[in-house]
Amino acid sequence: MPETVSTTSFDLDAYLKRIGWEGERRADLATLRGVQTAHAWAIPFENLDPVRGVAPSLDLADLTAKLVHSRRGGYCYEHNTLFAAALETLGFRVTRLAARVVVGADRIESRPRTHMALLVDVPGDDRPHLADVGFGAIGALLEPVSLVTGTEFHDMGRRHRLVQAPHTGPLELWVLEAYGACAGGWEAQYAFTVEPFEPADFEVINWHIATNPRSPFSHRVYVQSLTPDRHLLIDGTRLTETRADGTVTRREVTDGARIRRLLSEDFGVDAPDGVRLPG
Repeated sequence: MPETVSTTSFDLDAYLKRIGWEGERRADLATLRGVQTAHAWAIPFENLDPVRGVAPSLDLADLTAKLVHSRRGGYCYEHNTLFAAALETLGFRVTRLAARVVVGADRIESRPRTHMALLVDVPGDDRPHLADVGFGAIGALLEPVSLVTGTEFHDMGRRHRLVQAPHTGPLELWVLEAYGACAGGWEAQYAFTVEPFEPADFEVINWHIATNPRSPFSHRVYVQSLTPDRHLLIDGTRLTETRADGTVTRREVTDGARIRRLLSEDFGVDAPDGVRLPG
């Protein structure tokens, strides 16, 4: 696979306009929190490029064109690559992490490292913060959380905590847990260690997840939109709405034209030509 290097400078003004952030542009915790939440609410999670047989580009210019200047979203590598560029432009030091998604898994080791998350150093704060705008699930973080165990975090109405799990490696294994994300109680979302991964690593992981026929992202439409009032998800033909008060409604949508309208009107996503929608 050829090396991919972006020579494009990051357009912070356009990015902040896209997410609606009008606050301070400083490398402090308040800015990190505000920008992460604004990003999560403004840019949807979607896998429409892999569904149409295309591995998304992680080049910064391509990501800006798609996620900032178009009515599109992306999945974790796209979101967090863009988010990392914004944070670095604001003056934060960012480490890219590769995590194992363990929702529903019996063993952490049974899942490969396929999720991209970020570890952010905040000037004046002794502890780094886990920040993530690309986890397409109801258990996703809406604000960064400090890398510490034994503390429950309340982020925009959601409840999270970090725990450590036993394993045989030389580094501590951290697990992000969400409360009541699916079946109630604390549920593991993903596990990670803190060694840095490079953009070239995610080029390989991205290609694998987008093109492997066994990957759920390569053949099933998965689109998520967040607002302060609701979490909206299309997973295949199922539309699920989870309100802020916990009310959940589900229905089947099997008509492709209807799904395309839902994507445009309710998710803010213009489905590209060639994407295979049901019906």
